[in-house]
Amino acid sequence: MPDNKNQNGSQDFANEQDLATDVSSSKVKFEIYGEEMIEKRVKSSGNSGRVYLPPNWVGHKVKIIRTD
Repeated sequence: MPDNKNQNGSQDFANEQDLATDVSSSKVKFEIYGEEMIEKRVKSSGNSGRVYLPPNWVGHKVKIIRTD
């Protein structure tokens, strides 16, 4: 597979979308370490989705996993 990284070292958004369509719908197990966990429903926001997080999380790194 070719290297799809841009000059900043991250993958281009369009290439990530292409990869996302190749993923099957089967469930996989993730094991991660973190500080806190919140379970919420994604709300509609225009052509996208939105999840509100606590203000003290601003500036911190988060990982989002779709569970259903």
